[in-house]
Amino acid sequence: QVEVVESGGGLVQAGGSLRLSCSVSGIIYNIDTMGWYRQAPGKQREMVAVYSRFTDTNYADSVKGRFTISRNGVQNTLYLQMSSLKPEDTAVYYCSTRVNGRMTDYWGQGTQVTVSS
Repeated sequence: QVEVVESGGGLVQAGGSLRLSCSVSGIIYNIDTMGWYRQAPGKQREMVAVYSRFTDTNYADSVKGRFTISRNGVQNTLYLQMSSLKPEDTAVYYCSTRVNGRMTDYWGQGTQVTVSS
Protein backbone atom coordinates (compact mmCIF):
# COMPACT_ATOMS: atom_id res chain seq x y z
CA GLN A 1 0.00 0.00 0.00
CA VAL A 2 1.26 3.47 -0.91
CA GLU A 3 0.21 6.54 1.02
CA VAL A 4 0.43 10.10 -0.29
CA VAL A 5 0.11 13.06 2.06
CA GLU A 6 0.14 16.73 1.08
CA SER A 7 0.68 19.73 3.34
CA GLY A 8 1.42 23.42 3.17
CA GLY A 9 -1.68 24.97 1.67
CA GLY A 10 -3.28 28.11 2.96
CA LEU A 11 -4.42 31.63 2.23
CA VAL A 12 -2.02 34.09 0.62
CA GLN A 13 -2.30 37.45 -1.08
CA ALA A 14 -1.66 37.84 -4.78
CA GLY A 15 2.05 38.14 -5.45
CA GLY A 16 2.91 36.03 -2.44
CA SER A 17 4.52 32.63 -2.11
CA LEU A 18 3.70 29.23 -0.67
CA ARG A 19 5.49 25.91 -0.52
CA LEU A 20 3.60 22.65 -0.68
CA SER A 21 5.02 19.33 0.43
CA CYS A 22 4.10 15.81 -0.60
CA SER A 23 5.34 12.74 1.22
CA VAL A 24 5.02 9.22 -0.14
CA SER A 25 5.32 6.18 2.08
CA GLY A 26 4.94 2.44 1.76
CA ILE A 27 6.87 -0.31 0.02
CA ILE A 28 8.70 1.79 -2.54
CA TYR A 29 11.67 0.67 -4.60
CA ASN A 30 11.49 3.40 -7.22
CA ILE A 31 9.42 6.53 -7.63
CA ASP A 32 8.71 6.63 -11.35
CA THR A 33 6.67 9.83 -11.42
CA MET A 34 5.60 12.29 -8.77
CA GLY A 35 3.69 15.42 -9.48
CA TRP A 36 1.27 18.13 -8.56
CA TYR A 37 -2.18 18.65 -10.00
CA ARG A 38 -4.89 21.14 -9.12
CA GLN A 39 -8.62 21.48 -9.39
CA ALA A 40 -10.41 24.80 -9.17
CA PRO A 41 -14.15 25.01 -8.45
CA GLY A 42 -16.16 24.03 -11.51
CA LYS A 43 -13.08 23.04 -13.49
CA GLN A 44 -11.35 19.80 -14.38
CA ARG A 45 -8.24 18.67 -12.60
CA GLU A 46 -5.12 19.83 -14.43
CA MET A 47 -1.43 19.06 -14.32
CA VAL A 48 0.76 21.64 -12.61
CA ALA A 49 4.21 20.05 -12.57
CA VAL A 50 5.44 16.48 -12.77
CA TYR A 51 8.79 14.88 -12.00
CA SER A 52 9.69 11.72 -13.87
CA ARG A 53 12.79 9.61 -13.49
CA PHE A 54 12.59 8.91 -17.23
CA THR A 55 12.14 12.41 -18.68
CA ASP A 56 12.61 16.07 -17.86
CA THR A 57 10.32 17.72 -15.34
CA ASN A 58 7.19 19.00 -17.04
CA TYR A 59 5.42 22.23 -16.08
CA ALA A 60 2.09 23.63 -17.19
CA ASP A 61 2.51 26.76 -19.28
CA SER A 62 0.44 28.73 -16.79
CA VAL A 63 2.99 28.18 -14.00
CA LYS A 64 6.31 28.21 -15.86
CA GLY A 65 8.70 30.69 -14.32
CA ARG A 66 6.59 30.97 -11.15
CA PHE A 67 6.44 27.42 -9.76
CA THR A 68 9.33 25.05 -9.15
CA ILE A 69 9.31 21.47 -7.96
CA SER A 70 12.15 19.88 -6.05
CA ARG A 71 12.57 16.43 -4.63
CA ASN A 72 14.17 14.79 -1.64
CA GLY A 73 14.79 11.30 -2.97
CA VAL A 74 15.88 9.89 0.35
CA GLN A 75 12.67 10.91 2.08
CA ASN A 76 10.40 10.38 -0.95
CA THR A 77 9.21 13.96 -0.63
CA LEU A 78 8.27 16.38 -3.39
CA TYR A 79 7.99 20.12 -2.91
CA LEU A 80 6.16 22.71 -4.96
CA GLN A 81 7.52 26.22 -4.48
CA MET A 82 4.93 28.68 -5.72
CA SER A 83 5.83 32.33 -6.25
CA SER A 84 4.09 35.33 -7.77
CA LEU A 85 0.78 33.70 -6.97
CA LYS A 86 -2.34 34.86 -8.77
CA PRO A 87 -6.01 34.54 -7.82
CA GLU A 88 -6.41 32.07 -10.68
CA ASP A 89 -3.99 29.73 -8.88
CA THR A 90 -6.70 29.17 -6.27
CA ALA A 91 -7.52 25.47 -6.23
CA VAL A 92 -7.18 22.25 -4.32
CA TYR A 93 -3.70 20.95 -5.04
CA TYR A 94 -3.21 17.21 -5.23
CA CYS A 95 -0.06 15.13 -5.27
CA SER A 96 0.10 11.93 -7.27
CA THR A 97 2.72 9.29 -7.77
CA ARG A 98 3.47 6.08 -9.65
CA VAL A 99 5.96 3.71 -8.09
CA ASN A 100 7.76 0.43 -8.66
CA GLY A 101 7.02 0.23 -12.38
CA ARG A 102 3.28 -0.04 -11.82
CA MET A 103 0.71 1.96 -13.78
CA THR A 104 -1.36 2.68 -10.67
CA ASP A 105 -1.79 6.36 -9.75
CA TYR A 106 -1.77 7.02 -6.03
CA TRP A 107 -3.36 10.29 -4.91
CA GLY A 108 -3.35 12.34 -1.78
CA GLN A 109 -6.38 14.01 -0.24
CA GLY A 110 -5.39 17.45 -1.49
CA THR A 111 -4.55 20.75 0.15
CA GLN A 112 -6.40 24.01 -0.42
CA VAL A 113 -4.55 27.02 -1.81
CA THR A 114 -6.43 30.31 -1.86
CA VAL A 115 -4.96 33.44 -3.39
CA SER A 116 -6.76 36.68 -2.57
CA SER A 117 -6.67 39.68 -4.86
